[in-house]
Amino acid sequence: MVLPCSYQSLRIFRNPHVHMVVANQLRYVSGVRYRRTRLETPDGDFLDLDFSCQGFRRIAVIVHGLEGHSHRPYVLGMVRALQRAGWDACAVNLRGCSGEPNRKPWFYHSGMTEDLETVLRHLVRLSRYESVALVGFGLGGNLVLKYLGERGLDLYPCVQAAVTFAVPCDLAGAARKISEPQNRLYLKRFLKMLRQKIEAKARLFPDRLNTDGYEAIRTLEDLDNRYTAPLHGFQHAQDYYARASCNPFSERIAVPTLLINALDDPFLSPSCFAYREAFRNPHLILETPDHGSHVGFVDVPHRGALWSERRAVAFLQDPLIP
Repeated sequence: MVLPCSYQSLRIFRNPHVHMVVANQLRYVSGVRYRRTRLETPDGDFLDLDFSCQGFRRIAVIVHGLEGHSHRPYVLGMVRALQRAGWDACAVNLRGCSGEPNRKPWFYHSGMTEDLETVLRHLVRLSRYESVALVGFGLGGNLVLKYLGERGLDLYPCVQAAVTFAVPCDLAGAARKISEPQNRLYLKRFLKMLRQKIEAKARLFPDRLNTDGYEAIRTLEDLDNRYTAPLHGFQHAQDYYARASCNPFSERIAVPTLLINALDDPFLSPSCFAYREAFRNPHLILETPDHGSHVGFVDVPHRGALWSERRAVAFLQDPLIP
């Protein structure tokens, strides 16, 4: 289902680059307190989960984007908005993103849905919550949509809805897009952040990783060919993109799911806008505002909540009504 979007950008934010910087670098979100829980994974690694709980009977699991973590403004803003609406929150730090290197040679990647399954299994075993919602941003949105599509009707009954933003539904297209000249500063920043993690990991596993010749890496595909694919069992970057992208799985999503991708998102290729999948699946609701940039959606906030946070709360409160 494809629906019109109510988001109206302020004129100053019609430039997507200004919009993204303000939303993700200049915004300050207060009032969120976390309690960290370390969750052991079946393969002997760990995930650090940051809980913000007030004893509600429903919880939202929030998954960050590429090189994000639970303290990014977009995560904190969503946690705060959901808590005000009567939700507990669990902000997932993907492997290696909690401030401490994970134990294995590999990291996280866009299709690593087994970790989301581990988190949900943990919440089900706690027996505290009547309902669970999933919220994903960027890479985390791809994880959420892929997971829901993989599980289809075989989903924990408590998982009742999902909301995702700025999702690279076609990873190959998104990798090409972020490697275009106008995005070179963002790409350079991502590659620098990832190099720091790879260097730390190489000291722990010198037989599996090294950074010799890292300067020759110019694109995300270069990086994924050298590190992501071989570390995670893929033949090469294109094999990783094909198998990890959520688009092929989205038609099997069986719970109400909202996908919001802004048309001016600098990181999304045309193939990332899941029109065909949304037309074929009534459970998948696609909104494509003209503006919003990448995890932006800044407007005149209400009690500090941006449009994206208000939209997510409204959808999760009553996901059967578009």
